[in-house]
Amino acid sequence: MNDSYYSANLRTLIDNQDPAYIGEDRLMRIISGFSCPKNIEVEKFLQKNSINFTKKNQSVTYLVFSHTASAKSFVGYFTLTIKPISIKASSLSKTMRRKIERVSVLNPANNTYTASAYLIAQLGKNFALSKDERINGADLLELASNRIERTQYDIGGVVEFLECEDNSFLLDFYAKNGFKAFDRRITDGEEPEELIQLLRFI
Repeated sequence: MNDSYYSANLRTLIDNQDPAYIGEDRLMRIISGFSCPKNIEVEKFLQKNSINFTKKNQSVTYLVFSHTASAKSFVGYFTLTIKPISIKASSLSKTMRRKIERVSVLNPANNTYTASAYLIAQLGKNFALSKDERINGADLLELASNRIERTQYDIGGVVEFLECEDNSFLLDFYAKNGFKAFDRRITDGEEPEELIQLLRFI
């Protein structure tokens, strides 16, 4: 990936002791201009929950900006956290099993591995920008993965994962970027939704 984009940890933007500090008022003005009509939940999370989740250490959101745009456009964001995952041994190749065994516990009763993994919890492009100003999905995903790899260097871990709708376009996109489906999950709430879980070894 080229150097057209950079990411800013939301935590640094609201920490008045950090050189990157801009304050919550200015931050809210930036994120209020984010639009993602293809997935309203991605838009709602950024504008309603991202700041509080970061403050509570539930996850950390990174805003992505363009280096090349004259106004350094806010082109998208991603949110990362650490979550436990359960992976059926039957869904893994022998090579993948050897990798996961290093950081997981096997439950012989159901032949399932349980491990901590890096979760790409949110990934969203800013559709308020014109088409030629928007970030490519692969570039946005790579920025998120690069951030995970820097964390892995400091604390270890071998797996990153994400969840998406059972949508052929999305599944094909993630498959092309090295992710493999390993299970499904039904969300909580008034309108449960089935999500496909996908993983990639770092």
